[in-house]
Amino acid sequence: MTLTLELETCGGGAVRSGFMHYLDVTLILAQKDFKLRYRNSVLGFFWSLLNPLAYMIVLTIVYMMLMRVNIPNFAAWVLIGLLIWRFFTVGTSQGLICIVSNPSLVTKVYMPRYLIVLSSSLANLLGAVLEFAIFIPLLILLGVIPGVVLLFLPVIILLEFLIVFGCSLSLAPLNAKYRDFSQIWEVVLQLGFFLCPIVYDEQLVPARFRFAYSLNPISRLMESARDIFLHQQLPTTFDIGIVCIAVTILILIGAAIFHLLEPKLAEEL
Repeated sequence: MTLTLELETCGGGAVRSGFMHYLDVTLILAQKDFKLRYRNSVLGFFWSLLNPLAYMIVLTIVYMMLMRVNIPNFAAWVLIGLLIWRFFTVGTSQGLICIVSNPSLVTKVYMPRYLIVLSSSLANLLGAVLEFAIFIPLLILLGVIPGVVLLFLPVIILLEFLIVFGCSLSLAPLNAKYRDFSQIWEVVLQLGFFLCPIVYDEQLVPARFRFAYSLNPISRLMESARDIFLHQQLPTTFDIGIVCIAVTILILIGAAIFHLLEPKLAEEL
């Protein structure tokens, strides 16, 4: 059965509320999106694990052994930052192309088109949850003993999911209208890697720039995750507050942009 037919019959012939129908549609799209990413791949989902693991090894060798970075348990410290960064980069990159990669869902299926973006973000949420679940034992091997505050980790992951969704709401329709956005976003992500405290302590940022630097919500998520894993303490109110403000702004802006560009999406594909 094709995806289009599956979406049309996802109610199973029963009378369903609009909410439940759209929930079914979203879950079907998310499941399909997650499976397609690893189709015809020998290692499948394990590629998602090899990427941050390889980065951790390389960065540990370069920064700790060659550049003498003085950060306790640097390998675990870097890995936590990489997992947060990977969720953001993969999530927004996939969200950016989710409209142009599914033209039939825009032109042939009647559904709220923001569900395409939501399903892409949900697929990445599933990937991020699996990555964290698998890497927690590795962090333990690296000397990280999580405490009860680990129960707060789902909140961090959920907040990052909302950031990814908010960004994708803007990126997906903009990329459908202006295909240059894929190249622009790639450059933004390359710059973002060095603007986040992935391989350096944010205390190295000059004092006069530190407050502005601290407003980066991805940096705050990294520091929050490190607080949970490395210091066995809850994230600070400042960190969570900045992320919540960013989530609100990004979703409002994303919703406005999507609403503005959605009527002509079919013409752009």
